[in-house]
Amino acid sequence: MSDIQLIQQLFILFIAFQIKHVLADYFFQTHWMVVGKYRKKGWLKPLFAHASVHALLTLILLLIFAPKLWYLCVLDIAVHFSIDRIKAHPKLGGRFKMEEGAKFWWAFGTDQMLHHLTHYLIIYFIVDALYL
Repeated sequence: MSDIQLIQQLFILFIAFQIKHVLADYFFQTHWMVVGKYRKKGWLKPLFAHASVHALLTLILLLIFAPKLWYLCVLDIAVHFSIDRIKAHPKLGGRFKMEEGAKFWWAFGTDQMLHHLTHYLIIYFIVDALYL
């Protein structure tokens, strides 16, 4: 594979994971998931459902690009679940409310950055397995 083909493949993977992220975090995240993961009790099922949507979409991308790495969807569900629990926990990121301003947005931005870094790690594994 030439350098330009590798760069093109990386570009496609970055776009695919960006689309996956916006679908799972915004379009496919139901009100029950959003509200439920911030509850003091009963947060486990909605948070697990939300993280499972991420894992399912990651699995689909893995089956398209690198089927032998299907198991990386387990990494995605574990990391996404953990990041969102920290963000939503009432004594951690969940204590910051939107109307409070900067601290809420710092928590939100950090959450999003960590999700993207997880995707970059998965992309690295795909590229490493297929091209390096």
